[in-house]
Amino acid sequence: MTRVLLTVIAITLASASASAQGPAAASPAAANNAGAASTSSIPPPPPITANSTPLELARAALAAQGGEKFKNLKNVWIYGTADLYAPNSTQSIPGKFSIVTAGAKLRMDIDASPAFKFKQIFDGQQSYSSMPGVAMPPADKFGLPVLVKYDQPGYTVSAIPNEKKLRGFRIVDAEGNQTDFYIDPTTARVMKYVSPYNGATVGTENSKFKEIDGVLIPFNFSQRFEMAIGAFFADFKVKEAKLNQPLGDDVFVIQ
Repeated sequence: MTRVLLTVIAITLASASASAQGPAAASPAAANNAGAASTSSIPPPPPITANSTPLELARAALAAQGGEKFKNLKNVWIYGTADLYAPNSTQSIPGKFSIVTAGAKLRMDIDASPAFKFKQIFDGQQSYSSMPGVAMPPADKFGLPVLVKYDQPGYTVSAIPNEKKLRGFRIVDAEGNQTDFYIDPTTARVMKYVSPYNGATVGTENSKFKEIDGVLIPFNFSQRFEMAIGAFFADFKVKEAKLNQPLGDDVFVIQ
């Protein structure tokens, strides 16, 4: 059961983290505290109408995330708390998480003491997990990081049914990896995204955002992981997020 819960957290945090496209240069420990902007510096996204195409929806969603600033992120570090729920359980397992992404590199640390501690690192070529059998998809294959690639060769954007008041579109890469996005028709913010992975379905819903350095970061979000044995749930709260900071050389070292 612990292995499944760790997989749930790993997939969720990897897909929820902002997309860091370039080589990193910073250490989270050395970064200054970043809070929500008092006034938005993100330009309004293109207006969404009843006739907006899937490509136009994707373009608006990217603009709402911060547009070019979101696309050009060098690295992202977030940390916070999580409450995990096994199927048919009302008792949560509380924990803390920290995740750093820089291009294809990723480091994740989870502390849910005394239940478990977990570390996962991908240094750009090879991966390490402190718990055998716990793995996650590449950080840039699902979720928000896919949004920056919607107009790149090998990616297709198509229509899907809307969900209540949210407008929907799907992005699929050349390998068949798929994320369904649902955005607010007024703000174009991504309120929900869903992806199939290894025979399961992973869905994330955002409820609170903060703007940091011109980039929109989800700060409160929940996740549902549908499996044959039942549905796992997790509630996440980001306490702090730092962007484009100098990273130490040992952040992604596999020991």
